[in-house]
Amino acid sequence: MGRFKYISMLLLLLLGIRPGGYAQKLNASLSLGHSNEVQFGINNFARLTVFELPNGLTRFFVPGQKNAKRVLLSGNFNSWSTLQGVMLKTDSGWIRDEHLEPGGIYEYKYIIDGNWTIDVNNYLKQRDNGGNTNSVYYRYNFTFKLPGYTNAHRVTVSGDFNNWNDNQLVMYPVRGGWELKMYMRDGQHQYHFLVEGRIVTDPATKSGKDASGNPASDLNLGETINFKLAGYEEAQRVCVAGNFNKWRPSELFMKKENGVWVLPCTFAAGNYQYKFIVDGKWILDPANPYKAHEGDQLNSFISVKPNYTFHLKGHGDAKKVILSGSFNDWSQDGYTMERRTDGWTISLWLKPGKYLYKFIIDGNWIIDPDNKLWEQNQPRTGNSVLWIEP
Repeated sequence: MGRFKYISMLLLLLLGIRPGGYAQKLNASLSLGHSNEVQFGINNFARLTVFELPNGLTRFFVPGQKNAKRVLLSGNFNSWSTLQGVMLKTDSGWIRDEHLEPGGIYEYKYIIDGNWTIDVNNYLKQRDNGGNTNSVYYRYNFTFKLPGYTNAHRVTVSGDFNNWNDNQLVMYPVRGGWELKMYMRDGQHQYHFLVEGRIVTDPATKSGKDASGNPASDLNLGETINFKLAGYEEAQRVCVAGNFNKWRPSELFMKKENGVWVLPCTFAAGNYQYKFIVDGKWILDPANPYKAHEGDQLNSFISVKPNYTFHLKGHGDAKKVILSGSFNDWSQDGYTMERRTDGWTISLWLKPGKYLYKFIIDGNWIIDPDNKLWEQNQPRTGNSVLWIEP
């Protein structure tokens, strides 16, 4: 690669602009799920209007609008405020800098003299539950890097996160190799590079085989949960399975260390159910008081990076307290809460939005006595109301 071409490419990459010869083939308008569901993402601008600054802040830029008197930035990062996001007028447009955490998917709009508008230079859009269309920005949290292969003309990366599509994610040449910055959902992933169509694993990380037997490297992002099962020292094989791996029983093998079976796994924020499989027999986690149902099956339950804790005071003489609500389709089996000295508790990860819920105390349904927010239901017994902010 010539020196001028390399320097030009580097400057474009630092600015976040796609060089024409390496443009990604992305849809002009993508239908995106919630941030906990989208596996990966790459920004796609006609003109770069949102980008990272060297100080770590994210700059939003509205070109032109010289006749506007007031422009505001509103998004899920400031609770869609119509007061906080005042933008600064410059000679080329309007700017505002925000602190956005890496690994987030951020929806936003501009309010120009009272009129709401999407970012016309941003091809990525998301329709919210109210039917409104918002612009979407990925705050990157991972960079794929492949050293060497400087004479190659085309290098791509693919993995389970994009269904092993070998032509979708084209990497960019940098000094000494290839790179691609992007948003990656937390969790466990497998991937490999393709150099001129030939599979190459990442020399910087552990590699093995994917489900099809092809070479693949491992990527772990998120929070590590250490599954542990004490006892069963005579067991020959112990595995863990759950809704996080579609309940496949012979995939996640545990290792015995000092008489305890252990396995660390990395998860994205969310609620998960699981069981151990000891020599073919499925069992609950005896050390975990939290349980949940999937169909007619009772499973152990964990919440990774929970953002709300439900607490019911008192009722120390109750044998069992269950949490049920709109977040689990009002299952009467719900989530089994843990008994504490001052009551019952359980923590969940919930998407932003409105939820209805009740406690079930030994079969009797009650609203949350400590929550003043409630609304009437059809049986006229009421439901407690919970709002989760972005």
